Amino acid sequence: MIEKPLTPEDVDFVTTLHGEEAVSFIVLLQPRGDQADVLLRAIDDVALGELKDAVHEGEEPEGGEAREPAERGLELSVAALRAAGCRAEGEVVEAHPLDRLTALVAEKGADEVIVLTAPHYVEEFFHRDWASRARHKVGVPVLKLFAHSE
Repeated sequence: MIEKPLTPEDVDFVTTLHGEEAVSFIVLLQPRGDQADVLLRAIDDVALGELKDAVHEGEEPEGGEAREPAERGLELSVAALRAAGCRAEGEVVEAHPLDRLTALVAEKGADEVIVLTAPHYVEEFFHRDWASRARHKVGVPVLKLFAHSE
């Protein structure tokens, strides 16, 4: 589960987690504008010292406007995983991403879930971030990793 396109560092990181073992990925990406409200994202930006980003949080595309950038980001991420020698597929999930994740884990018989995200201090403090919530739903180990910056 990701919230933004994978960087080359992210791809290298997740594809080497299991050494030489062959791995495959099903990537779920939720359009950024739908993940949390603007205030929480701005608080995270301020906590990370990214004041310029905090000022521009209200400019992030929301709803239907966020779908196209999410699809492009997902295509790039899946292509990068394939280029690294892994099987990969993906989908944009607009509603209830943890429900879709839980269903996919059961459908595909996944061994683990990787949540690759930027720090979200407010949600993490209250254990409302994706990884914390997924640990109570999916029935397999959930590994939370912090994504690399662009």
